[in-house]
Parts: sequence; C-alpha cells; structure tokens
Amino acid sequence: MAENKIDNNKAWKFATNAIHIGSETDKETGAVITPLHMSTTYWQEAPGKHRGYEYSRSGNPTRAALERNLAALEHGRFGLAFASGLGAIDCVLRLLKPGDKVIASDDLYGGSRRIFVKAYERYGIKFAYVDATDVKNIEKELDETTKMIWLETPTNPLLRLTDLKAVAQLNKLMELKSKNSGYPLIVVDNTFMSPYFQKPLLLGADIVVHSTTKYINGHSDVVGGAIILNDETNYKELKFFQNAIGAVPSPFDCWLTLRGIKTLALRMEQHNKNAQKIAEYLSAHKKVKTVNYPGLKSHLQHELAKKQMTGFGGMISIELNGSFEDAVKFATSLKLFALGESLGGVESIIGHPASMTHASVPREHRLKIGLSDALLRLSVGIEDVDDLIKDIEQALDKI
Repeated sequence: MAENKIDNNKAWKFATNAIHIGSETDKETGAVITPLHMSTTYWQEAPGKHRGYEYSRSGNPTRAALERNLAALEHGRFGLAFASGLGAIDCVLRLLKPGDKVIASDDLYGGSRRIFVKAYERYGIKFAYVDATDVKNIEKELDETTKMIWLETPTNPLLRLTDLKAVAQLNKLMELKSKNSGYPLIVVDNTFMSPYFQKPLLLGADIVVHSTTKYINGHSDVVGGAIILNDETNYKELKFFQNAIGAVPSPFDCWLTLRGIKTLALRMEQHNKNAQKIAEYLSAHKKVKTVNYPGLKSHLQHELAKKQMTGFGGMISIELNGSFEDAVKFATSLKLFALGESLGGVESIIGHPASMTHASVPREHRLKIGLSDALLRLSVGIEDVDDLIKDIEQALDKI
C-alpha cells in the first residue's frame, strides 16, 4: 500500500504548493492534471506483490494525490482523506479508550458535539467542555485521564479564538505529554480558516481535521473530510482505522477536491475581503446587536487573530436586535445568500444555527454560551460585495 507522506517544498509558497503538490505530471501520458483512477482493484504480479495499490478502500492513486496535497498545505508529513468531516472526526476519536477524557471548546460545531455525546460517551469516553478563549480553563481540566484537547479556532458559529501556542506551552500539558508518550493530543478543527489562513501544526497542534466540503473544495459539490499530522505512530493507527472502517471518499470526489484546491488561495483572499466589508457594514446597522468577526477591531480577540492567522476568513455571525421570528424573516428574505446548512462555497450562504446546524445542542447550553435564537451565521462568498450588501440591506428592511 502506498504511504501518503510528503516533505513540504519549503522553496514554494502556498499557492504554488496548492497547484503542484500531488498533481505532478503523469509519467505515462504527460497529463498535467491528476488522472481520475476509478478502478476498485489492481493487478498483482504475485500474491501480495503489487505496485502500491491493491483495493481502492485501502488506497487509491487519486486519493493519495489529494492526501499528499493536503499534508503539504498544512505543513504536515501525513494526510488522510475521508468521505466527510465527521468521518475524519470519528477516526481521530478512535485513538481513545474507555475512561479517557477529552477537553473540548464549549462552542463547537453541533455535529462534533453530537458525535461526542451520542456516539462516544456510551463507550466510556468523558468530555469536559470549557471556554477555551482562556487557556487557564483548559489547564484546570487537565489530569492523568486527559488524552485529547479538541479545539475549534475560530469556533462555529461564535468566531471565538483559542491561543494555540499558549495551549501547547501549558506546563501541565507538557508534563502529561512526557509521562504519556505524547498524550494528551491537541486536535484542531481548522475548517473555518483553511490552511491558507492558519496552520495549527506550526502553532503546536498534533492533529488537524477539516471538513473539506467547505473552503478546501469550495464549490458546494463534494462532501469530504481530512486528517493531517506529523507523528508516524498515530498516522499508522489512523491509517489502519481508515482502511478497516472504510469511510473513504470516492476517487471522483478526491479529483474534484484537488481541482477546488487549485484556486484556494485566490478564493480565500476574496472571501476575506468581502467578509471584512460586510462585517463593517453590519457593525454600524441599528438592527444588528452584535457582529462576530475576528477582522473587526471590536472583536475581543482581534490581536490574537492577527498573531496566529494570516487573514480573518469569510465567516461572520450576527445577533439581531430581535426575536427568533425576526432572524428567520431576515434569512428567508435574502436573495443572494442561500439559506443552507453548509459554508465555504463560492456562493454566499446563511444559516440559523438554533434551528439548523446546532439544533441538536440543548437550548439551555446554546443560551449559556451566547448562541441566541436571533443569531445568524453568514458564509460570505466571492460575489461582488456591493451586491451582497444591497441584498443584506433589503432583507434588514423587512424586519
């Protein structure tokens, strides 16, 4: 089976790696685009003697190209691709054993919290949720049973940040890592920023996960996930789970994702520019109570955002001066922003977390962390920003 290991080309910058790593010219035909290998099985010269591939669940050349590319973009050694972001999350959680403890951000994507509570608590995995904007809260929960720290930064949907370097340098964490051969692992969901704006492995994280459905693919036509890491022992175990459980993407999905990655740098720049202008517009609007966007100077962690990210991304959340009904009225009055569950596509999308992405989170917990019924999440696309602002304006006029 081919091993998806990459030594990131330090001489090349991000946009060059995005286009070229994993997309080397095909030696047989000279094709400059990665071939789409749809075969499920591969010829063997003798039993167990093959050219790196035997069965496409175990390994596929198109998937291997994507995995090499993703590893390079995150400055990691190893990459693994999955059929969904939750498939990737599930695989990482399989590193845990009954009695292990996970410290997690209290403001998580609803699907992450759902798999923690509904799928893994029943097997004796313990989860402690903390306000990770203050690393002291993480340190207070660290003990001998802690095997993982699960972070989103920025969080979904409140755009709160965690100082990753500060977490990695916690004295208690380093002490536990020395006693437990590298555990607890710092796992970062980097979906919101993409590797273009943030590289958690360089900030001290052990494992990065992505929903490649979002910015990495960027065209709302592929569901996928990814894990990137540097430790070879953990890689081999995760690779075993990937093969044994089989939540792998199709070759065509991998091919489409590779195609999307080629424009990732350009897209992220435009997402960022548009979101900054829209966040500034919304901040001055009387019908908007709160705007959460790391690029605003009013964001409580703006300085941290400037320090650990190279841009602020395309995600905004806002709380209206109104009710649940006002939020729904606003969302359904928009014409350019599609009302939908996902994010990170070239088109703008709006979601109502309380009734959509975070509906599975108990209301009392949502309200406790600041996720009100009037909160909306905007995934700002790359359309003309003046058109997007006009669309928002006409929708606000209706509430």
